Amino acid sequence: MIRSGLHIILHFLVPAFVAPGLKKWTKQSWLKLWLTMSATIVIDLDHLLADPLYDPNRCSIGFHPLHTYPAIFVYIVLLFPKRTRVVGIGLLIHIFLDQLDCILM
Repeated sequence: MIRSGLHIILHFLVPAFVAPGLKKWTKQSWLKLWLTMSATIVIDLDHLLADPLYDPNRCSIGFHPLHTYPAIFVYIVLLFPKRTRVVGIGLLIHIFLDQLDCILM
């Protein structure tokens, strides 16, 4: 249970640490960068398709549709256009944290 709670908190803390660094490269405010990257947690809606809905011992990478390798490839492609770069970074942070959770299982 501690791992799950920490995992969710990290989905908001890591973007908070990344946002100031991104502010150097964009004209967006720190808050907007953080909110945009934090909003990428919306890809966890694909967990609603799973049965059971929540399994603390299930690795989401490769299991849920928005956590598959083709989806991750799309997230990497989002890094290239300036308009989608922050979203791509947020999605890749999300995937990185999910992969880290898989390793810690």
